[in-house]
Amino acid sequence: MEVVDLTRELVSIPSHEDETAAGDYIEAWLRRETDADVHRDGAGNVIARKGSGGETLALVGHHDVVEPAASQIAASTDGDSEYALEERDGRLYGRGAADMKGAVAAAMLAFRDSEVPPASSGETTSGNATPGGELIFASFVGEEVGGVGARHAIDRGFAPDYAVVGEGSTGYSSPGVTDVAIAHKGRRGSTITARGEAAHASEVGAGENAIYRATDAVDRVRDLEPPSVEVAGETLEGSLAVTEIEGGSAMNVVPDRCELTVDERTVPGERAALERVTDLEGVEWTVDQDLPPMRCDDEAFAEAVLEAADAAQPGSPELITKPHATDAGWLAAAGAECVICGAAEPGEAHTEDESVSLEVLERCWETYRRLAASWLN
Repeated sequence: MEVVDLTRELVSIPSHEDETAAGDYIEAWLRRETDADVHRDGAGNVIARKGSGGETLALVGHHDVVEPAASQIAASTDGDSEYALEERDGRLYGRGAADMKGAVAAAMLAFRDSEVPPASSGETTSGNATPGGELIFASFVGEEVGGVGARHAIDRGFAPDYAVVGEGSTGYSSPGVTDVAIAHKGRRGSTITARGEAAHASEVGAGENAIYRATDAVDRVRDLEPPSVEVAGETLEGSLAVTEIEGGSAMNVVPDRCELTVDERTVPGERAALERVTDLEGVEWTVDQDLPPMRCDDEAFAEAVLEAADAAQPGSPELITKPHATDAGWLAAAGAECVICGAAEPGEAHTEDESVSLEVLERCWETYRRLAASWLN
């Protein structure tokens, strides 16, 4: 199977510390296999375009991975390290197979195989699509470290009308079925800093205890109501958790500083009112990371992707939500209508035995190809 061979090639290339070699391979393949306009930007993203006029549809992935386990590294024939691969029981095992070089391979092939008709001055066709259009393939760097590549591309004008991000959506509604995610949570990481005045612990009244002020902030966080929204017939719930605390300098000193970290899972359109902790005396709040949530508000596009996924598999896919932030959040925040459709299953990413179903890789290739054919024609 061509998609399996291409996935094997991509997965074997180390890309947890430096994505350059993987990007080189993707760029060279696109230049060799397509007549598209292929661009490598300053961050290392690989972006290819074909067609013009009308609306733009992007097939999006990322070729960076998290650090592999020792068992996922093998010596290559030339003495350099590469990622280990094993194929058994209808699955391909290796770092990045699920998250998400398998979906990148499927998108590369679908991009190659798709014909984009030229733009015309005819009437609008059904389902929001206009005659002609542009098909884009994009594989970003730095997704695993906060969407570095996606943000770089967006800041420099990457703005598709519609995007399918190939993160995992298989096995959510039922085992083995590749669904279509139309929303996911985001993540906001914050630091709460409480400041006081140091004093000797034998004279507690001479100081202001920063830890006490921090515990007041903890109480305030615990009293906040995490937001929730209704999407695809289910409730997508946010959450708040104080995850770290650090303060004090010695057993006999009233502390003048205490820091807390807060993990917040955000939902589309809503945030917890964490700024309320700053009403407390001596308490500051800073946001360290803010990965945006995503929700697709274009029902016609979501249904078109669902129809393509349904036609590509024996099971019955559904519109679902995901708990994890992805590059779709950055694209949605920039104005793209996004969905997620990919091969990875819950619990596969970032594990020592990460793997992907070969059958599902074929399914994703077919889904992306069918969508491009229907949406841009």
